[in-house]
Amino acid sequence: MRKGFDLVLGQLRNIWVIARKDLRIYYSKGPVVIFGILFPAFLFLSFIIGRNLTVDYVLPGLLGMILFFTATAISPAVVPWEAQARTLERLMSCPVKIHTIIFGDLLASFIFGIVISIIPILIGLVLGVSIFRPFVLSVAIILAGLSFSALGLLFSAAPTTLPSTTMMLSSLIKFPVVFISGVFIPLGELPAWGRAVAYISPLTYFTDITRHSIQNHGHLPVALDMIALVAFIVIFLILDGKLHSKTMPKRV
Repeated sequence: MRKGFDLVLGQLRNIWVIARKDLRIYYSKGPVVIFGILFPAFLFLSFIIGRNLTVDYVLPGLLGMILFFTATAISPAVVPWEAQARTLERLMSCPVKIHTIIFGDLLASFIFGIVISIIPILIGLVLGVSIFRPFVLSVAIILAGLSFSALGLLFSAAPTTLPSTTMMLSSLIKFPVVFISGVFIPLGELPAWGRAVAYISPLTYFTDITRHSIQNHGHLPVALDMIALVAFIVIFLILDGKLHSKTMPKRV
């Protein structure tokens, strides 16, 4: 029993070491800063400039987009960067499992997304926005951060050593997802076909929860939004484990 506990504790320690290494090395990389912070900020500014929109109307979409882009900014690039630098080979030669490496990369993306997402919330509070359900919003941010980070790991599953390849793949998927997820237009204002498409995106459910929490109304029940986010986490983690177990050994 004690031996099993020590083994689990050791793996958790390894996960934290990998996550801390990722945050220290990759959070300031050009692709992470551009695609994780600058691009969503300027994209949203282009949407709201010249329009008479209230802060509580635009904040849910802004928060959803920033968390989505930041949580998927590090994870697609870490594995190919390390494969290119030959540090992945050294990491895999250590007594750590592939799943430990995966969870370490996921934790780094999760922390990065959570920290950056606090900024629009603080700005909103300074501008007088009220949060009606702070606990619900906090839980939703955690679930969404995990879901988006796990999705980002899927983009890096291809056995390539070129970060540009995985970043291009992630961009091809992330940008359409933003436009179908109720970020710019609430779900209730979308046509029926638009809502049907939006339901396949995890960002849809997080944005709906933020509208419940900040505007005090949304389109779907909060419980359904939470269940959907948990389901996406499970699905993405299963796919991450299966795909990276097959492709990661091919990188070394």
